[in-house]
Amino acid sequence: MSYAIVCSDLSFAWADGTVVLDGLDAAFGPRRTGLIGVNGSGKSTLLKIIAGELRPGSGTVSVEGEIGHLPQNLVLDGAATVSDLLGISGTRAALHAIERGEATEENFTAVGDGWDVEERARAELDRLGLDHLGLDRTVPTLSGGEAVMVALAAQFLARPDVLLLDEPTNNLDLDARHRLYDAVASWTGVLVVVSHDRELLDRVDEIADLRDGAIRSFGGGLSAYEELLAVEREAAQRTVRAAETDLRRQKRELEEAHVKLARRKRYGNKMYEQKREPKIVMGARKRQAQESAGKHRIMHEERLADARTRLTDAEEAVRDDAEIRIALPATRVPAGRTVATVTGLAAPEPEPATLTELIVRGPERIALTGPNGSGKTTLLRALTGDRVPDGVVVKIGVSGVRYLPQRLDVLDEDLSVLDNVRAAAPSAPVNDIRAGLARFLFRGARAERPAGTLSGGERFRAVLASLLLAEPAPQLLMLDEPTNNLDMASAAQLAQALAAYEGALIVVSHDVPFLRTLGITRRLRMDRTTGLTEVEAT
Repeated sequence: MSYAIVCSDLSFAWADGTVVLDGLDAAFGPRRTGLIGVNGSGKSTLLKIIAGELRPGSGTVSVEGEIGHLPQNLVLDGAATVSDLLGISGTRAALHAIERGEATEENFTAVGDGWDVEERARAELDRLGLDHLGLDRTVPTLSGGEAVMVALAAQFLARPDVLLLDEPTNNLDLDARHRLYDAVASWTGVLVVVSHDRELLDRVDEIADLRDGAIRSFGGGLSAYEELLAVEREAAQRTVRAAETDLRRQKRELEEAHVKLARRKRYGNKMYEQKREPKIVMGARKRQAQESAGKHRIMHEERLADARTRLTDAEEAVRDDAEIRIALPATRVPAGRTVATVTGLAAPEPEPATLTELIVRGPERIALTGPNGSGKTTLLRALTGDRVPDGVVVKIGVSGVRYLPQRLDVLDEDLSVLDNVRAAAPSAPVNDIRAGLARFLFRGARAERPAGTLSGGERFRAVLASLLLAEPAPQLLMLDEPTNNLDMASAAQLAQALAAYEGALIVVSHDVPFLRTLGITRRLRMDRTTGLTEVEAT
């Protein structure tokens, strides 16, 4: 198979010396590849190196053809327009100038073959559900999801030979996600997509798993890959069980050997004391017994050490991501208790089912869905008391309210994980906080690490700990697209933590598999025109 991307012996480290990649070899061919791995494993860094945005410390990258790259975090000019994001403003300006009669060589050169650029741009926007956007609309008026989709439209419009997508489904509503799935399914060039979106990863041709500094590739989508992993894990667990049995046997044999040697020593000493044989003979036998005992002991100790090594190797082969295990009884809200009331909700074109009042009762688990830009985040911020819209009244009936925004920027970068949680729970004993952090996988010195040095998965767990261990305990918890930028292990850890949460929960998410794990009891939908409505829970 010919490869369009070949990475040889790649190494990369940040300025502070943190090693991200070390001697990595990778190759991607003319197919759709889903690149997965835990947060901090180097997926985004690898895409940036391939795109030429970062220079590796050593190694080489060879790419055939033009590269298109959609980064995880878009940096947008506040004065830019949709046309600018699509990369067609220069061509449009020259085209409009020619239409006004300015038929200069410069304008014709700028237009090139792009006489239908506006029609093609509109067709691409329409395909991605952005038919309501004008080409001259400015970036600040777009929602986060709309900005991502416009950036995607730009890539599909340019049709590069190699397309690199980094978490493209972040901030996208369900309709936009399905449009993206269709666009990816129709892509015929080289595509490498970093994602945690299970449905997207089931539509690729192969999975490339970046783990422990190396990439393993497997044909098929994520489900097929996970089935293979389950078989590997079961085989590895059988090896662990066999190694444990062998270790127990070696320990038992070593103990038995010690008992036998002790008996021989006592018998030899008795014979020596009774002087039943000549002294020279008894001395020789004693030396021989000591040498034999030493060799016997060394043999069994070596076997025991080998058994321990085999067990360690077997345990390392079992791919089992650490789990969060916590209990949060202080978050409990009695059934039926009113947690929050929002009145004065209005919509431009309300329907009979439109809600003008929202009542949240404990311990409800509410999924809030709807198109990008429909006001979901605005509603959550209103519930926190921040940016309450005119005419809206919010009443909170519990003592603890916590909000996790889309960006995990709620930690003090200069403080340790421990001190960040202490700031959220100032009266809690330090030992209690340490015990709580241990259940979020921050044990010992890991709790002392500054927040600014954490990987993405570690940062997520630290933010989660600061929310759930806070004082007063949060009895209303609101999460805004919590699985954005989370690897699948971290998303599973979030679900584990929320399984212990006993308060009222409101989650804005379009991650359907994740919502299924939460035991959602109520679904609300926010729409730009019809406002807030209740939909049937599934």
